[in-house]
Amino acid sequence: MKAVTDATKPTSWAYWVNVHVNYCPHTAPYFLAWHRGYIYYFEQQLRAVSGDSTLTLPYWDYFTYPTIPSEFTDPATSNPLYVAGRVNSNVYSALTIAPWAKNIINFQRGTSNSYEALFESAPHNPVHNIIGGWMADMQSPTDPIFYLHHANVDRLWHAWALQPPTILPAQNSSYWAGTFNYAPGLTMARSKTYMPSLLGYDYSNDKVPTSLPMNAQEGRIIRVQAQTGRILARPALGTFGTTAARSIATNRRSLGGVTNLMLNEKSVSARIPLQASAMSSLQDAMSPNAASENNALAPNAKGATKAFKYPSIVLDNVAVTNAGKGGGYYYNIYVNLPAAGDADADSPGHFLGTFGPFEVSSAVHHHGGVLILPASDVLQNLGVTNLSEVVISIVRVNGPNSPSGQVLSVGEMRLELSTDAP
Repeated sequence: MKAVTDATKPTSWAYWVNVHVNYCPHTAPYFLAWHRGYIYYFEQQLRAVSGDSTLTLPYWDYFTYPTIPSEFTDPATSNPLYVAGRVNSNVYSALTIAPWAKNIINFQRGTSNSYEALFESAPHNPVHNIIGGWMADMQSPTDPIFYLHHANVDRLWHAWALQPPTILPAQNSSYWAGTFNYAPGLTMARSKTYMPSLLGYDYSNDKVPTSLPMNAQEGRIIRVQAQTGRILARPALGTFGTTAARSIATNRRSLGGVTNLMLNEKSVSARIPLQASAMSSLQDAMSPNAASENNALAPNAKGATKAFKYPSIVLDNVAVTNAGKGGGYYYNIYVNLPAAGDADADSPGHFLGTFGPFEVSSAVHHHGGVLILPASDVLQNLGVTNLSEVVISIVRVNGPNSPSGQVLSVGEMRLELSTDAP
């Protein structure tokens, strides 16, 4: 397949890379289901070109063995499974068992504690970032290890769905209506991705991970939030420019932000400036009856009926430097870590998501360089009525090999309210 140079033919490797680039949803509904259909069709193509109708795409269980299988790391020129440019072969610093916590029972985005949203953020994204090379880019299927990673992603989703009391939309619900597109003439009914058996396959291991590999158990925070070292204290506040509350779109309103964040090997915190009216709007938005309230910062549009009630942290105009685009690192993003004392014990309840070169590539490709991290669950758990400030901490996580110097930049990081659920 790699020898076929015509990328318009399904028999070429590049064809399947382009399918991912052009059609995959990231930080969007159906992330897991679309990829289930994708690896199914790729496996069917492998069988066709190999002439082996029993060929099976394997999965890489990095929760048992976090090092890339040796078949993929042998640099022999005749080895098609090897690609140059990977930064790391061990992904233990990417791992977390947070998606299998007892309170993660809802599946789809827009629901409280969504499994799909949490799992995509970590461990899915960090595995891409820590391996690096092609894996830290939207062209990640260039690296054959992509398919073993996503076979494991698919297996872990299936394992979660089998555990009561998890809630997956019923197979006959409207959630599964419609089709997925993969290429012209290549589609799949969403309902076919409800479970692996509908596509004619299953996994020998359908258990969720309950612990991390031994060499990943360094410090408490890695057990839940993909971090190899403890956060002994909230990272120091940086000095940034500020932006005032303003309208971003008819359905989005900024409550305040900071500008020109340049991220390097050091962790940093940023205080979001909020005027009293903005803080009041945030508290109103998170109140139980927010749906029937008019937000104080809502635009004065005639006939507007929707309330601004969904908070998020937005990273706008994100970019990656030449030094950072290869990966080997990422950042965990938290809101209002304790200002003093041991921040490690409390950090899981403050976690918003991850940010690295893979997320930048996805944000630039899909969303014009904007990454949105929903914050409703975290702020509700923290008790928004008691908030006196909003401090965002960006905590660096490194693989065994990682770059130094400036790696990522953010034009503006702001706190938004939206009328639309994430």
